Formats: sequence, structure tokens, C-alpha cells
Amino acid sequence: MSIPRVTLNDNTSIPQYGLGVWQVPAAEAERVVTDAFEIGYRHIDTAQMYGNEEGVGAAIASSGLARDDIYVTTKLNNNNHERAAARESLEVSLDKLGLEKVDLFLIHWPLPTRYDGDFVSTWETLVELREEGLATSVGVSNFQPDHLDRIVAAIGVVPAVNQVEVHPYFANEAVREATARHGSHVQAWSPLGQGGGELGDPVVTGIADAHGKTPAQVLLRWALDRGDIVFPKSVRKERLAENFDVFDFALTADEIAAIAALDKGAAGRQGPDPDVFDWIPAS
Repeated sequence: MSIPRVTLNDNTSIPQYGLGVWQVPAAEAERVVTDAFEIGYRHIDTAQMYGNEEGVGAAIASSGLARDDIYVTTKLNNNNHERAAARESLEVSLDKLGLEKVDLFLIHWPLPTRYDGDFVSTWETLVELREEGLATSVGVSNFQPDHLDRIVAAIGVVPAVNQVEVHPYFANEAVREATARHGSHVQAWSPLGQGGGELGDPVVTGIADAHGKTPAQVLLRWALDRGDIVFPKSVRKERLAENFDVFDFALTADEIAAIAALDKGAAGRQGPDPDVFDWIPAS
């Protein structure tokens, strides 16, 4: 199975589909990622905040796969925004992952109410780390339109991706449009929602029945058909396989529109609001 790839604005490419390991316990990460590799996943999305980079690295080391066949993303933790801390934290992540460089390194949250509102210098640091060869590509996560406008105006470098919450009940279109306007690609986190009801929505279940697919497969296909990069999470091998079985069908334009019409705007947001989220870990 050949996973579609998306060309980024730095002339690299990324698999459009992968595995997210948010909330995967550290003790289970190696097994989950190994299962995913056996199924055919080649794109792994982790983060310093998740606490499971070592498990991901162990799975990579034992996979027998060529390094060029695996795409690895990690993200800067909220307590590492200052220049020296950002650099040191990436070196620690590389050690845990057992890699010389990551394929993609992201600012996890903009934290506009922290660090005197200075996420510009954090972005500049990530660009420097890319130039030094510690990351092939760099980008951001959970950045609002004005956040994107600010870093691009200040540094002149556009993030390769903006990883944001996107699912049918929270389409996040203003952010998707701003990301596209800057020439970045959207990575949709939580594409199945977080218990928000999309999987049981009659529109989704009706489309699933029409295609002989599960509601989860329909939601993943919806994101792919709209051009987003997605990486659902599961710790169960059978669910990993089910989620991967989305490349043998496509939604019609009417079906894509019907799912998009489920958008509830801000009321559909299930994760933190990036404009006010300010959590910083104790250590």
C-alpha cells in the first residue's frame, strides 16, 4: 500500500496519513508503533509533551525499516520556548528517538499569554535548528491566523505545516484558510473528534453504510479528500488496521459537503483554545 504524499513548501514531502501517539502510555508506545509499522504506517507523530519518544525510538530501531522510509514528527514542549531550552530539548528528543534529525519539528502551542507573548523568537529558533540540520522541516501547531501572520511577517519564513484541531463538528475553517493562504499545509489533529458524537452522527453513519465502511473510516476519508494530513490514534492493533483501510474508496462532493455542514463553529471545539491556553509543565 503506497500512502499518498503531500509536497510541502520547503520542497520536501510528507505522508498524508500516519499514526498519532498522543495519550499512548510510554510503556505501550513501542508495541503500538511496531504494530503500526507491521500494518503499513510510516508516519509517526509524537511530541515532547507526550512522554513516549523513547518508545517510538525503540520501535524505529527494531523495525528493520530504512530511515528514509519513516517520517517522524515531534513537537516542542511548552516549557522549552526560550532559545537555549528549545535547542537543548530537540537534542534530548533526538537522543530518545535514536535519530540524527527529525523529519518535522513543531512549536506545539503558541502560548500568546506566556513568555511576554514572544513566540516569534521561538519560531526563529526552530528555523535555525532546521538550517543546522537537526530537523528537515519545521512548522507550528495550534496557531491562529494572527499568530501565523505575525511570525511570517517577522521572520519571512512560512511554516511547512500548521497542526490544528479539525473534525466535522469543528471544521476550523478560518485557520485552514489562513494556513493555505500562507502556503502551509493543514495537519488535522483529533480527526475523529474526542467523544463529540461525530462517529454516531446520522449523516456520518448513513454515508458509512452507503460505502460499506465504518464511521471512523468515513471521517478519515473526509479529511484526506479535503487535502488535510491526518494521523489518528489507537492502541489496539485491530483498530489501527481498520483506520488504515481508507485508501480503497472516496467520498462524493455531496458527501464531503454534507459532512462539512455539520460544523458547529466555536461550540464544536473539543480541545483547548490556542488564544488562551497557557499550561506549562512543572519540569
